[in-house]
Amino acid sequence: MKLSAKLTLFITGSKLVIALVFVTALPILVKEIASNYTNYTLKQQRKKILTIVKKNGLDYYLQGEQNYGSYTLLKEEFIAFLQVDSKLKLDTIKNSQRLIEGDTLNYRVLSYTFSNNHKNYLLEVGKTTTSIDQYNKALQRFALYGLVMLIVLTALIDLIFIRTMIKPLATIIRARLSQKQFPFLLKQKPVKTSTTDFKYLDESLTSLLSQINEAFFKEREFTSNASHELMTPISILQNKMENFLAEEGLDEKQAISVVEMMKTVDRLKKITSSLLLISRIENEQYVKKEQVKPLQLFEEILDDLKYRLEEKNISLSMSISKDDLILDVNRDLMFQLFFNLVHNAIKFNTQNGSISIEGSKMRDGRYQIQIHDSGIGIPEADLPFIFDRFMKTNLNSQVGYGLGLAIVKSITTYHHIELSVDSELDKGTTFTLVFS
Repeated sequence: MKLSAKLTLFITGSKLVIALVFVTALPILVKEIASNYTNYTLKQQRKKILTIVKKNGLDYYLQGEQNYGSYTLLKEEFIAFLQVDSKLKLDTIKNSQRLIEGDTLNYRVLSYTFSNNHKNYLLEVGKTTTSIDQYNKALQRFALYGLVMLIVLTALIDLIFIRTMIKPLATIIRARLSQKQFPFLLKQKPVKTSTTDFKYLDESLTSLLSQINEAFFKEREFTSNASHELMTPISILQNKMENFLAEEGLDEKQAISVVEMMKTVDRLKKITSSLLLISRIENEQYVKKEQVKPLQLFEEILDDLKYRLEEKNISLSMSISKDDLILDVNRDLMFQLFFNLVHNAIKFNTQNGSISIEGSKMRDGRYQIQIHDSGIGIPEADLPFIFDRFMKTNLNSQVGYGLGLAIVKSITTYHHIELSVDSELDKGTTFTLVFS
């Protein structure tokens, strides 16, 4: 999952948790808000009533009576003046019941005592709890809608901000890390960003890639020069041994020793030739403008390896159309590619085994070749390393020097061919080549 997606999910998740807590607490919060607002309203009404009493006198309400009571038409609010004992002192707001015209109703009642004309009076201002609660649901709904809109808005703002903030990181990844083949392209402008950490990362990666490139080119140069320079002394040594072997008077023991040395020199020559071939491929010294028919190549290869098939009594089936064509390749390298894979399929096969070669069009229009053998297979732990140079194998007492598949990998990389391998011990191996 991308960093931007993770950050967005985290921020959105945290907001949803906060929203859940808020929604859970919303009824309590709204009830508290409504209660506080009612208390404020009652106090304002008390203030207004006392102002009228101070201005017009309490008789404005009593009109000659000892007590006074009044309520609205729906009995939602009431006002009352009661003459009480002078020792009673009240200034409270609480819920209580009142009997009005035979109906017992629940009110939020403000009780306040005051003196007027040397008499102590109790002022009560009440508001039914039903009228207070009727606004709770509306307030809750309004708060919930507002919260949802706020979450959506802030999530969008966070998403835009996160994408803007980490955009330089995505640019760095594309520019510095997306290229999987050597050599890396280093002549690129620094990524524009105001984030110090991203600047440091970009500079560090550029420096690191430069060092890798330098080491890679040095390795290429050394491999090419060493392979080229070794060919001459190896050839001279080989010629001298051949001449020495042709001399008269050489006893059998000496002759056997010379032959063994010639085998070693010949093996060294093959290794050097393979390294030189890999170096030339990596240095792009081959032209890729030819078109080849894979069927013709495999027929030539099988003609060369016919005796090897007969030695192990290996059956071979080939399903490739004569019209199949591969474009923009180098024929010699394609021959070497197929030859190495078929040679390995024979070398690591079992007695009386089988090999199948199939060519087909894929759904996306690309061409695919699969080479399957019924051989001894490759251990799963070795699969990631089989294309490494000098990766030795010791399967069924057969020793390889790891350059055949290294050449295969170099050729497929040079031609941008997708190469994959599936293998299972004692069941065989399948190499798949996909041509774009």
